[in-house]
Amino acid sequence: MSGKTHLRQRSVKFFVQIPVQSAPFLLPLLPYLTDHILKMKQQTIKNAVSAQGIGLHTGATVKLTLHPAEANHGIKFRRSDLDGELTLIADAAKVVASNRGTVIKVGEHSVSTVEHLLSALTGMEIDNVLVEIDGPEVPILEGSASPFVALIESAGTIVQEADCDYLCINEPLHFKDEKTGAEYYAHPSDEFQVTGIIDFPSKYVGQQIAILDDIKNYKSAIAPARTFVFLHEISGLLEQNLIKGGDLDNAIVIVNEVPDNATLQMLAARLNKPGIAVTEAGILNHNDLRFPNELARHKTLDVIGDLALVGKKIKGKITAIRPGHTSNVEFAKFLKKYHQEQLKDIPKYDPNTPPVYDVTGISKLLPHRYPFLLVDKIIELGPERVVGVKNVTFNEQFFQGHFPNNPVMPGVLQIEAMAQVGGILALLTVDDPGSWDTYFLKIDDTKFKQKVVPGDTLIFKLELLEPIRRGIVVMKGSAYVGNKLVSEAHLTAQIVRRPSNEATSV
Repeated sequence: MSGKTHLRQRSVKFFVQIPVQSAPFLLPLLPYLTDHILKMKQQTIKNAVSAQGIGLHTGATVKLTLHPAEANHGIKFRRSDLDGELTLIADAAKVVASNRGTVIKVGEHSVSTVEHLLSALTGMEIDNVLVEIDGPEVPILEGSASPFVALIESAGTIVQEADCDYLCINEPLHFKDEKTGAEYYAHPSDEFQVTGIIDFPSKYVGQQIAILDDIKNYKSAIAPARTFVFLHEISGLLEQNLIKGGDLDNAIVIVNEVPDNATLQMLAARLNKPGIAVTEAGILNHNDLRFPNELARHKTLDVIGDLALVGKKIKGKITAIRPGHTSNVEFAKFLKKYHQEQLKDIPKYDPNTPPVYDVTGISKLLPHRYPFLLVDKIIELGPERVVGVKNVTFNEQFFQGHFPNNPVMPGVLQIEAMAQVGGILALLTVDDPGSWDTYFLKIDDTKFKQKVVPGDTLIFKLELLEPIRRGIVVMKGSAYVGNKLVSEAHLTAQIVRRPSNEATSV
């Protein structure tokens, strides 16, 4: 047995090294480590796969084929029945209708009822796929996302080299759609979690709650839940030229009150059925509900599908109260705007712009020296915010012993560098800053989101969370590589005068 244990998974080129003496203790952690690494990578399907069915609203027979796509492609639809094979991006900005289904459109051409397929792709963690479709609507199949999950499983998956692009919820958010009354709450989480809450004025539905706390449970807990409609809504939907492909085989029908024969005959004629028999109130379907709260689970399925229109994986816990397609799409737009605001607040580094302090100036303020001076430049300095830069090179001394064959900057050193940048701001609030030091009191809410490797340029942003009082400094620190947040923490430190015999002249 060699001194290293190698792990290789699918097409991803990575390995986890375990010293032989540690193997008995760490080998049980390999599945967790593998899963954690894979979650950071994009995925596509291995083979093209097809399905055929009718559209719920158009009633048109449509063939749909999922094709593998390259990294960073995202989810796109291609109308193969149109001249030029028009491609439509699954994006909230492209939504033109959301009445009983989500419709995306480019120019004069559209694809409707995309939410169940998008939900399945999200639930199966597929980032990149081309959806070829020869008609105007994604087939409803049996009304849930399970057929699409089975289709994706039959295609197989490939892990790609590119990292996932996340929309991270970093603070509590609230959104209310004033038109529909639906409300959404988003809270920070390292995972994508969704809770759906519905409340219908029907004793056969009432209030229901569905929770997806782990995306791995999507296939069994959310995907099988079918779409639903109330019997008294059908006539109005038909008037709107909808549900032409609706049937008891692809939707749950709820009967609040048994209608009279004249109403049933009218519905049968509108649906091109020889007749409709309704003898009692309740669930009309010949099949039992798959879950006691199947309707809430389906609404959660729809939320997941519509939030795929954000265009990025979401790290956050979402609670949707009385959701519908219209409000789901508006919430997706809200999250996109939130993400754009996050990007605006990411410091920009132009190496051609002279810094506020170079490393020589920094060394006059901080007592640190090689190999522990971890800041190269201060590029922005204000009364409540400071931005610093650290160029990470392969020659860093810590790479000699920290994963030497797979160099990763230690997280604790990222926090130390962050604190040194914050120390510049803190020390400039006192007279004779070269005679003072800052010392950690505590570190809270620390998160490491991406690896930092040789060649990266770390940009640290430190912001005061409250005024400095009695030498106590409370800051929020964020570290970026490009537009990606790689680590963050809340830091509390104290400014302390250095003993006179150790004071450094400025």
